[in-house]
Amino acid sequence: MHAIRPPQGGCRWGVVLAAAALVALSGCGGGSDKPGGAGTPTQPAPPAAPPTAPPATPAPTTPPSGSATYGNLQAASLGPGASLNGAVPFPADNAWNTDISTAPVDPNSDALIASIGLTRGLHPDFGAGLWEGAPIGIPYVVVGAGQPKVKITFTDYGDESDPGPYPVPPNAPIEGQRADGGAFGGDRHVLVIDRNANRLYELGNAVPQADGSWLASGGAVFHLDSNTVRPGGRAGWTSADAAGLPIFPGLARYDEAATGVIAHALRFTVSRTRRAYVPPATHWASSDTSASLPPMGMRVRLRAAYAIPAGTSTESRAILQALKTYGMFVADNGSSWYISGAPDARWNNDALLRELGAVKGADFEVVRMQGLVKP
Repeated sequence: MHAIRPPQGGCRWGVVLAAAALVALSGCGGGSDKPGGAGTPTQPAPPAAPPTAPPATPAPTTPPSGSATYGNLQAASLGPGASLNGAVPFPADNAWNTDISTAPVDPNSDALIASIGLTRGLHPDFGAGLWEGAPIGIPYVVVGAGQPKVKITFTDYGDESDPGPYPVPPNAPIEGQRADGGAFGGDRHVLVIDRNANRLYELGNAVPQADGSWLASGGAVFHLDSNTVRPGGRAGWTSADAAGLPIFPGLARYDEAATGVIAHALRFTVSRTRRAYVPPATHWASSDTSASLPPMGMRVRLRAAYAIPAGTSTESRAILQALKTYGMFVADNGSSWYISGAPDARWNNDALLRELGAVKGADFEVVRMQGLVKP
């Protein structure tokens, strides 16, 4: 999940967009790397039966704006892409949920932002419909206490993984999974939220097996009700994310955006990172030590002077306001300024591309970094 490979995640738009919009997507991608890896992890053989196509996104129960419940996901709905019904992972004072709109600016902010790209616009790495036969974004599934736990066999990063078993359904949605059951590659992330236990299970390069178990390059377990987010983890460890962060809490989700409020930070990718990380990240994924490059875990925010344009859609406005209030973390290597999110049939792809794309790198600044870890 962190071996160097061609960019993947940012190019999933396809037939749902107009031809003009597709031109703007050329050269997009996601991707990740882990220093010292032996190339792209070999994909295990697929199960005898083709993977189950991802179920349609259920209609959520949309909570009223401002009704967030922190660190308790028991009211979440069940199933793939289910609504959390106002629940937000981790306590209110967790780094993911902290208002950083007035925090000091990092003294090296200008150089860091320039290295990512001053004139390049934001890009939603999520949306509605399919691209190359797969949903656009990183899917997830919410399970309950009755979900059986199954064996997880780690193929690459077992020494930095939390041991199983994990409550992963046999037909859990996989990032990049084709609706027609055809072969696919990419990061193959699987994200499972156990709402009753308030636990998040994340796998990379996940492949289901005929006996109900899973193969994965690595995995991590996060406690969504605690500020000790990964009790089994260690400084320097990776996760299903190159930065060692959880993926799910940083996704833009339609069930939140449609309320007009996203009450947490988001995650994004950049094309070049530094051999360093800053908490809450725990892992770097680069050999470059330039101080002008962002470390994993670096947090950026929209400048206070940036005015969200009148007429911006509810969903895009919620994303942009979250970027002003909570910012977003550098979480992986990939295409610069690509924001991660979950697929949902109700996203308006054209509005997302137009409204987020109008926001440029120069509109951001770096929040002052503390606790930088480097070689």
